[in-house]
Amino acid sequence: MKKRIIALAMTGIMVMSVLSGCGGGEPQTSGSEAAGSSAATGAATETATGGDKPVLNVWSFTDEVPGMIEKYVEAHPDFPYKVNPTIIATTEGAYQPAVDAALQAGGSEQPDIYCAEAAFVLKYTKGDMQDYAMPYKDLGIDIDAKIKEAEIAQYSVDIGTNTNGDVDALGYQATGGAFIYRRSIAKDVFGTDDPKEISAKIGGGSGNFDKFWQAADELAAKNVAIISGDGDIWHPIENSSEKGWLTDDGKLQIDAKREEFLDISKNLTDKGYSNQTRDWQDAWFADMKGEGAKPVFGFFGPAWLINYTLAPNCGGEKAGEGTYGDWAVCDSPVGFFWGGTWLLANKNMDADKVSAVKDIIEWITLDTSEDGLQYKWANGTLNGEGGTKDSVASAAVMAKSNGELEFLGGENMFDYFIPANEYANGKNLTQYDESINLTWRDQVRSYAAGEKDRDATIKDFKQTIADTLAIDAAE
Repeated sequence: MKKRIIALAMTGIMVMSVLSGCGGGEPQTSGSEAAGSSAATGAATETATGGDKPVLNVWSFTDEVPGMIEKYVEAHPDFPYKVNPTIIATTEGAYQPAVDAALQAGGSEQPDIYCAEAAFVLKYTKGDMQDYAMPYKDLGIDIDAKIKEAEIAQYSVDIGTNTNGDVDALGYQATGGAFIYRRSIAKDVFGTDDPKEISAKIGGGSGNFDKFWQAADELAAKNVAIISGDGDIWHPIENSSEKGWLTDDGKLQIDAKREEFLDISKNLTDKGYSNQTRDWQDAWFADMKGEGAKPVFGFFGPAWLINYTLAPNCGGEKAGEGTYGDWAVCDSPVGFFWGGTWLLANKNMDADKVSAVKDIIEWITLDTSEDGLQYKWANGTLNGEGGTKDSVASAAVMAKSNGELEFLGGENMFDYFIPANEYANGKNLTQYDESINLTWRDQVRSYAAGEKDRDATIKDFKQTIADTLAIDAAE
């Protein structure tokens, strides 16, 4: 087990500087492979105003949650603590070992509230570090009633539920994925840009990719790639699989849908369905501007991909500039989610802090009023009018919010992200997904490029996981 933990700590996720493009002082969001951009590598500890008040310690990998808590404190001048945020980027795996050590050490510097993202949250809710988390019910939250009232997406609840069936963590975002496509290309190839029509064209909600590949053929006939690279379809494949990477007894397994990714990646290359880009690299961003090798129809992703990746990389800031305003959202063929941040409370915190931690966590994750974080986040008003709107954990909040975006030609994105969040599956994750996914994608890339055959690819994948994580393959 120690070898596994060490290996995870050494495997850093890719840090996407593009997320720093969101303006207006909005806190920045993070995806499972796009976190930490707003925090400097290493610890960056700041002390908020609060005079001689006792300290509440908050640990995170971006300034997002600390920024939210700062807003909470501003709105509640009688809040009895000063907040001490520690922000450590996920660069080179720095965050996890640091927060683990702080939790294990205890004392006055231990986290009272700490954050975990999708790539490693199961370690803290169901895995090696779950014993440090305080169930929300022990904070004094009527968790079942609050989840029902807020209509929190089930995948998010499943991920935040510990092995005893108690909710230890919830997020403020919902990161269910949709298909985000170019309106002008849709009109040219399919004769319409209407989201309902395009959803039907690509098999939205069908549970399979049959119609999607038929659409890919039509697009390819006009020299248009349906997606930019294989990374754009990996998350739908990964999160719609029946099984996670590990068997019940901890052995490595490859779900049939994940193994099919080998064929999908190769077909994208061989049939001209993509520009063969790698996500988070220059060619990928060029495709968002419409400046790639050939036009790209769309990208799979949640709302944060629109706000913090597509928008700042579209080549413009208003309709008519770059591809700004030439986008729309429709249903994905399969349900999936990508990224997200969950909030946890330390069960070893001082007893007199429990009430304050409860109030903050409930305000961020479950409060459905117009004064709660969820409503402000959905409507882009956390820092005043005109901020970035986002898909939030509460479907009840989104249903009463305005999700219209000029970037999407005025479309209300919540019409598609509310069902997308319901459609997502949170039961096929493991605490080792970050490392295993990176290894699998590297091997698949080699296979698609013709560098090795299928058997060698799978053999090398299994051997690498055994060597780096001490996880043997199932027979």
